[in-house]
Amino acid sequence: MSISKQYLKTKPACKVTFKLAAARLPDATQVALLGEFNDWDPAALLMKKSKAGDFSASITLPKDSEYQFRYLIDGTTWLNDDDADGFAQSDMSHDQNSVLKI
Repeated sequence: MSISKQYLKTKPACKVTFKLAAARLPDATQVALLGEFNDWDPAALLMKKSKAGDFSASITLPKDSEYQFRYLIDGTTWLNDDDADGFAQSDMSHDQNSVLKI
């Protein structure tokens, strides 16, 4: 897993790219990126699968913000990102959510 941040020079925003390696999800067919930035909508941001089997997605978010997020694998399995900036207790379950700080 990896998260890369590219701050934009022309406006107060950051392009964030999320990547999940194929080795981590060898049998996955679909991965959705859900979070506060898309109202936890499982259809809002489906990650693209490369020929190598990696999943990736990019989103541009305002600077000086913080968002909770998680990955939803094949509509059934939740996964946190080990490279997140932190973790926070979920309001919906006993699980924790990944935290992204911009």
